[in-house]
Amino acid sequence: MARGRTRRGQDYGEFWPGFVDALSALVLVVTFLMSIFMIAQHFAAQEASGKDTALKRLNRQIAELTSLLSLEKGKATTAGEELEQLRATLGTLQEEHSKLSGFALSGDEKAKAAATKLSTLTSDLDKQKEVSNEALAKVDLLNQQLLSLRRQIAALNEALQASESKEEASQTRIKDLGARLNAALARQVQELQRYRSDFFGRLRDLLKNRKDIRVVGDRFVFESEVLFPSGQATVTDQGREAMDQLAAAILELEKSIPKEINWALQVDGHTDIRPISSPQFPSNWELSTARAASVVKYLIFRGVPAKRLVAAGYGEFAPLETGTDEDSLRRNRRIELKLTNR
Repeated sequence: MARGRTRRGQDYGEFWPGFVDALSALVLVVTFLMSIFMIAQHFAAQEASGKDTALKRLNRQIAELTSLLSLEKGKATTAGEELEQLRATLGTLQEEHSKLSGFALSGDEKAKAAATKLSTLTSDLDKQKEVSNEALAKVDLLNQQLLSLRRQIAALNEALQASESKEEASQTRIKDLGARLNAALARQVQELQRYRSDFFGRLRDLLKNRKDIRVVGDRFVFESEVLFPSGQATVTDQGREAMDQLAAAILELEKSIPKEINWALQVDGHTDIRPISSPQFPSNWELSTARAASVVKYLIFRGVPAKRLVAAGYGEFAPLETGTDEDSLRRNRRIELKLTNR
């Protein structure tokens, strides 16, 4: 038994080192495998984490793409509508092109026409530039002229103000002179009235026995029959006798009237309403004027200054009487004498 135990011990002693070596190798293998497993788990975890991040990124991109897709669908709808409109417009243009194709020019003719039109437009543009330059020059000239006119207007205004001042002074002097002249004329009229009264008084004394000569207002009246035959303008002998007395009275009066009084004896001829028509006197205007002129000429012949005599004819348009009886008509046929101032 001892030999048996010793043998078994020897057997175990021979077997154990190999077992330990095998076990050590197994432990190393297991450790290696565990290391490999841990490394694989680590990389697997990292890979899973990266995949989650990528997945999230992809989800975001999908969401963005979905939104973009919706927008693109809306744009596609709008583009489709615009495409339809463009197609309709294209059809219209094609129809117009078809209509105009018969009138279209060839390529060379179009080029020539375009070149001609371009040349014309260029020429027109140059002309417009020239016109514009001329207009600017005219505007400058007008501005200069306007400035000159304004200066002239300013000078004229100054002259006008000075003239207005002088005018006011002149008006004052004129008013003063007018007042003085009116006063002088009033004195002359008063004096002339006094001489008229003297003149008429002398005539009354000279012709006091003549019923056909009378005073009417401020006039000495001769009936035409005293001086002229019916329908004539030649002074009769009886009329010349009356005119001689009248001329003497005028000459006597002239001596007493001051020279500063500008007086005149007005001789007016009048007819009745019965019309006259003869080669010498076509109407009463000519007859009345001719009779007044005959009296003036005779008085000049008797020495009365011509500058102191005035002749006028009134025809039948200034009657003394309105009746149509013979006495009224006779009174209306007359020569009137009036001493007046010029």
